[in-house]
Amino acid sequence: MPLWPSTLKSPSQNALSFAWLYSKAISPPIVIDEHTIGRQIILVNTLKLNSPLQYVKGVGPRKSEVLSNHGINTIGDLLWYFPRQYLDRTTIVSIADLKVDQTVTIVGQVKAHGILHGKRKRYEVILGDQTGAISLLWFHGVGYWQRLFKKNQWYAATGTVSYFQGFQIIHPDLEHLEDESDQMIHAGRIIPVYPQTAELNKIGLSSKGIRQITTYIFENLHERIADPLPQPEIQQLHLPELHEAIQHIHYPENRDQIELCRRRLAFDELLEFQFIVLSSRRKKEVTVKKHSYSEPGKIIRKIVKKLPFNLTTGQQIAVDEISADLMKNRPMTRMLQGDVGCGKTVVAILAALHAAENQLQTAFMAPTEILAEQHFRNWQQPLEEVGIRCDLLTSSISRAEKDKTATACSEGKIDILFGTHALIYDYVLFKQLGLVIIDEQHRFGVKQRGKLHAKGDNPDLLIMTATPIPRTLALTLYGDLDITTITDMPPGRKPVRTVWRTNNVIGKVYQFIRNEIAKGGQAYFIYPLVDKSEQLELGSVEDAYKDLTTKQFSNLRVGMVHGRIKPKERDKVLNQFRAGEIDILMATTVVEVGIDNPQATLMVIEHAERFGLAQLHQLRGRIGRGEKQATLIAIAHPPISDMARRRLDFLAQTTNGFEIAEADLELRGPGELYGLKQSGLPELRAARLSCDRDLLEASLLLLERLFSIDKSLDTSYQNLYTYLYESTATRGLTLGGG
Repeated sequence: MPLWPSTLKSPSQNALSFAWLYSKAISPPIVIDEHTIGRQIILVNTLKLNSPLQYVKGVGPRKSEVLSNHGINTIGDLLWYFPRQYLDRTTIVSIADLKVDQTVTIVGQVKAHGILHGKRKRYEVILGDQTGAISLLWFHGVGYWQRLFKKNQWYAATGTVSYFQGFQIIHPDLEHLEDESDQMIHAGRIIPVYPQTAELNKIGLSSKGIRQITTYIFENLHERIADPLPQPEIQQLHLPELHEAIQHIHYPENRDQIELCRRRLAFDELLEFQFIVLSSRRKKEVTVKKHSYSEPGKIIRKIVKKLPFNLTTGQQIAVDEISADLMKNRPMTRMLQGDVGCGKTVVAILAALHAAENQLQTAFMAPTEILAEQHFRNWQQPLEEVGIRCDLLTSSISRAEKDKTATACSEGKIDILFGTHALIYDYVLFKQLGLVIIDEQHRFGVKQRGKLHAKGDNPDLLIMTATPIPRTLALTLYGDLDITTITDMPPGRKPVRTVWRTNNVIGKVYQFIRNEIAKGGQAYFIYPLVDKSEQLELGSVEDAYKDLTTKQFSNLRVGMVHGRIKPKERDKVLNQFRAGEIDILMATTVVEVGIDNPQATLMVIEHAERFGLAQLHQLRGRIGRGEKQATLIAIAHPPISDMARRRLDFLAQTTNGFEIAEADLELRGPGELYGLKQSGLPELRAARLSCDRDLLEASLLLLERLFSIDKSLDTSYQNLYTYLYESTATRGLTLGGG
């Protein structure tokens, strides 16, 4: 069972651990007892957490350089490089005992391997143990697998068993056991399997190579790893001490011990994580802004009257909460969240008008030119009718236009400046920036958000997201923000009917689309790639456009957009689509945000098994924006993993974005979904926010005591506060976005 993501991260710079903190506790200079064998220096009983890896037996300069490229520089870094899964006797099944639909780990030798030709080219490996043989199949990356395998190699393969002319596993998870054969497995030893890259494998740092180095380290570590947690906390939480947790996460005696050690390391992560978040919130609470707001005035009332709809209850509550924040003497830091199509933009515009009524400027930053242009186009006329000056700044605008806009902004002649990341450029200055609005905030990095925010003197900050935040993440990643949630939708909207099918029924799907277009509908076709990829073998929008416009849809009006098309051509196609002059828009995920065409009621997503649940839901939000019934058809191409089936089943079951967000957090973890990497916070490697709620709450309670500056606290608690402060400050870990 995987415990951490299989992708390699950077423990020393980004991964959340106390490695730096503990190494500071063991800071005396290292005295090296050197035995030189060639160029290799061996340490004898002198290893410390801050010892450079280069001088550890089995490493040396070349391996050290590669490890450093992956953020692993010291012994402490390597010890905080946790296994991603484990192989042990209790989870290994003999091939003779396999059952269909069973998810198993098998261990065997490569008996044969090669390319199979047919309807689809695929690569097959015959893996055998003492009881039989099984076929391992790959439909993608055939060339890669062809170079990887050699006869008689030992592998552990994990996956779901199916049957077609014999047992088979499609796209299994592999671990090369090298010359260890299966003896160590059947001896009952649990083997840690580490995240791998081609670069690490190339220099002999496969899982086996890393195991050899960590074994040597534990045998020669000079002293115990210092534990900053006070003993009462360790005992109350029923967790092991840090030294035991680190040692047994690499070399566990049983599976129960793995989970216990993971929970200890998860608590350490959450404690440091929350320390950063709460420190940021406390800092903001004592900051005073230079500008002030009066009550919302007549301009806002005029715009509200001009709207072709009434604000929903949720929108009105959001407007009131934001207005109350703006009139306070400390800067607002608020997140506005709500499902796709709930009407967040109009709430943000009303906040910008409140700023304009008080002679303050607003910077409104969107992640794509499509979205920034849409905001500007939709609001330019109604805003100018009430005397509000607005403009647009994106990278594709001519230099002369950029200079003209930047000059007007610096002179205070623009009230609301819409734009992309072009807003953060040095030449863009504001005379009196009072409000920063960031749409789809998780798409921006901490430096981008911070640079825009720094263009004003403690301006108010409103960030928006159409990916609702699960409550657990609201307490962690966004714990320094006030959160406003719009829970209702505009009246008249019908839930999008959602189904998923395999590609063997694609002909029926095309016929359905033709029939619906004949009734006046418009459709999106979404593809994962711009052009063909030999490695991934996925459908591309350009290939599909050439094929479908000459065959299936030759009598229909078809347009195409993707990230490589020039802005003028892209805008022309999008405008034609909005005007009803195009029946089918074929696109990549560039349309995930920013396309608002209420007449579009159909969407087909090709290779839907390759998309995340939240992204599928975002794409679905492009349709069903009018009163007509909309339909999404997600097309999956075999082989389809169990995880992909779960995602697609859940997508078909609900259109509720909050339920989608909770499920996506559980299925994929927080990092990829909610901008954790962009937040400036360290990454969670051991913690699982979907099931570690008790540890999160315990870390918050402990931090409340630490922040209380209670002099009666034991010295160990005061030391913990000092360690946390020094660790985060020295590594530059802060919460971004204002």
